Amino acid sequence: MTKAEKVAFTIKTLQELYPTIPVPLEHKDPYTLLIAVLLSAQSTDVRVNKITPLLFARADNPFDMVKMSVDEIREIIKPVGLSPMKSKGIHGLSHILIDRYDGKVPEDMALLEELPAVGHKTASVVVSQAFGIPAFPVDTHIHRLMYRWGFTNGKNVVQTERDAKRLFPKELWNDLHLQIIWYGREYSPARGWDLEKDIITKTIGRKTVLSAYHKKKAR
Repeated sequence: MTKAEKVAFTIKTLQELYPTIPVPLEHKDPYTLLIAVLLSAQSTDVRVNKITPLLFARADNPFDMVKMSVDEIREIIKPVGLSPMKSKGIHGLSHILIDRYDGKVPEDMALLEELPAVGHKTASVVVSQAFGIPAFPVDTHIHRLMYRWGFTNGKNVVQTERDAKRLFPKELWNDLHLQIIWYGREYSPARGWDLEKDIITKTIGRKTVLSAYHKKKAR
C-alpha cells in the first residue's frame, strides 16, 4: 500500500467503527470543557468524569469558581492528581476570563494558551470540541498509534501533530482525533495489546513494530 492508501484505509476503518463519536469528557459548555480537559492531564477521563459533577455542582462558571478558595477547589479535585497546580490554574484562569473576556472562553488558540495551566493540547481540545475549529490534539493514544501505523517517527508529540495535520484532510481533524483515541483504547492499547483485534495496525503497521510484536509473542 502507498502512504495515501494507508491513510484512506485508516480513515475508512475509523469511520466504520465510530460513525457517531462519544466525547470522552463530560461537559455542557466551553468553560466546563476547559476545566475538564485541564483536570485530565496525567489522569484518566473516567476519574475526571467522577470529579467534575462534584466541582460543577459548586461552580460551573468562572463567576462562581472565583468565590471558592484555591484550597476548596483543591480538596474537591484531589483524586485526579496534581491538585495543587490544577486548583491554582482553575482559580487563576477563572479570574482572567472574568477580567478580560466577560466570563467567556475565547475561541482563539493563542489566547487560550496564555491562561494558567492551559497548554497547547488543552487549547486544541477546547477549540476543536467546543467551537468546531479544526485542530488535532495529540494525546498518548494518538502518539502511539501514529507511530505504530508508520505515519510519524514518534520522536515527540509536536512532530506527531504536524504529521497528522499533513496527512489527514483538515475537515476530518476534529472527528479523527477522537476516533483514534477511542480506537487506541479499545483495539490498540499500550498494555495487553492483541494484534489480531487491531485491524488497522495488522493491515498497515510499521514493519519494525509488527516484527517486535511477533518476536515477543514467540518467546
